[in-house]
Amino acid sequence: MNKSSLNVGIYIFDKVEILDFAGPFEVFTTASRLHTFQLPDAVAPFTVFTVAAKLDPIHARGELHVLSKYDLTNHPPIDVLIIPGGIVSDELQQETIVQWIAQSAQKATITASVCTGAFLLAKAGLLDGKSVTTHWDDIPELRSMFPQIDVREEIRWVDTGRVISSAGISAGIDMSLHLVARLVNYELAVHTARQMEFEWKNFGISQ
Repeated sequence: MNKSSLNVGIYIFDKVEILDFAGPFEVFTTASRLHTFQLPDAVAPFTVFTVAAKLDPIHARGELHVLSKYDLTNHPPIDVLIIPGGIVSDELQQETIVQWIAQSAQKATITASVCTGAFLLAKAGLLDGKSVTTHWDDIPELRSMFPQIDVREEIRWVDTGRVISSAGISAGIDMSLHLVARLVNYELAVHTARQMEFEWKNFGISQ
């Protein structure tokens, strides 16, 4: 564990699935709060923020309006990049976004997707030859669009080292708890899940 906080940047966009980004946000901020409560002199393990293409209101699914803290031009360095899912068809067509994901992933320690965020990682070339998972309903399309990827079913997350993917929606919480365990310690992940009153399904594969 680094002595300084790890910057967790979560990309948000129009039609993003709410729990895809809010779940990981809650996990990492709760973990930091619990860590500093237990160790008052310690540095919070995570600094969490959102990033969007522009600082205009984001219209998430269900018409929740969200304002991102940063845009693509002014965000701090990102150590852990989270790409949530939702309706990603428009994002896949935006070369600026795809290039930003690819470039950010090169600098980040870890890049992770939730649900259909895997399509954006695949488009950015981050999943070639790797195992990956996504929402069960989108597995056939992911296989069809990106046949070079080994798409896994009936699993909550797949950890291939620098790139991690999770299944749909609530599975992003399971994946984020796995990352807390990996980046800090298992005890903090368990404590975080308990604080959130979340039944952690720590069912994934590491490669």
